[in-house]
Amino acid sequence: MVRPVEDDRRRELGARAVDVLMRRGVELSMTELSDELGVKRPTLLYHFPTKGHLVEAALVELLQRQAAHVLPRLESHPHPIDRVFAQMTAILEFHSGREARIVFLTQAIAATAGERIADIVEAGAQVFEAHRRATAARLRRGIDEGTVAPCDPDALLATCRALTDGLLVQRVVTGLDLAPVLALVWERLLAPLKLEPARATRRRPTAGRAARR
Repeated sequence: MVRPVEDDRRRELGARAVDVLMRRGVELSMTELSDELGVKRPTLLYHFPTKGHLVEAALVELLQRQAAHVLPRLESHPHPIDRVFAQMTAILEFHSGREARIVFLTQAIAATAGERIADIVEAGAQVFEAHRRATAARLRRGIDEGTVAPCDPDALLATCRALTDGLLVQRVVTGLDLAPVLALVWERLLAPLKLEPARATRRRPTAGRAARR
């Protein structure tokens, strides 16, 4: 069994390695990378046999920290549509000011993974897959109970995920102000699906700092 201290060492080494790759480029050799990190090449290879393994570990670790940030913020929203919007805004809040890292890791997967790319993408997806299924089930119950307008829950969640990913990239590339975009997503996409008394239907849930940036 890997000891906790080794886990901590691996995470710390991986985080530093990503910083170097972001600065120097993914074409950097493992020898050059170990020199930059001030560790011996065998030490680096012990923890990460290839750059693909390094990027995979860094991406999964980042997504796990994202999940720890996002999931507690959903508990105050009993309505499934509110939870979908709260998840979008919490993800954007978590990455605020550090979007370049998740964008880099996502792009680096394609450059370093080779034939392992399917496994790596699957590893990243599994961090949120159980939650996605639970959210889709809540939406289906809402449709059955008449609190959610008829829709395809899986398609809705895929759309919101694509919008969230795209907004992260846009904020890196253009410095996009997300507030009007999130307002449009709520008012035109999500609020019409929330079936409650008229006063509540158009009320936008608290969105956190990301919605105001």
